[in-house]
Amino acid sequence: MSNVQKAMALLIDSFGKYAGKEGDNMTLSKAELKELLQNELGDILGNANDKAAVDHIFKSLDANQDNSVDFKEFVSMVSSLTVMCHQYFHQSAKK
Repeated sequence: MSNVQKAMALLIDSFGKYAGKEGDNMTLSKAELKELLQNELGDILGNANDKAAVDHIFKSLDANQDNSVDFKEFVSMVSSLTVMCHQYFHQSAKK
C-alpha cells in the first residue's frame, strides 16, 4: 500500500476502534468522541477532559445535528487539523 492508502486505512481503523462502543458502529457518541480525542489527538488538542471543549467540538462536528458524529464528519475534523498542522510546519520551516 502507498502511504496515502495506509493513512486512509488508519483513519478507518481508528474511527472503528471507538465507534459503536455505545451502540451504532457507524457513528461516534459524545463519550466515544471524547475517548478518541484523548487517546488519538491529545497531543494536538490538549485536555479532552474539558467538558465545555468536548461539547463545543462535538456540536461543531455534528453537521447534520443527529447527536452523533459519523465518519464523514470525523474525516472533516481530521482534514482540518491536518491542514492546520501543514500550515504550522510550513511557516516554522521558513523561520
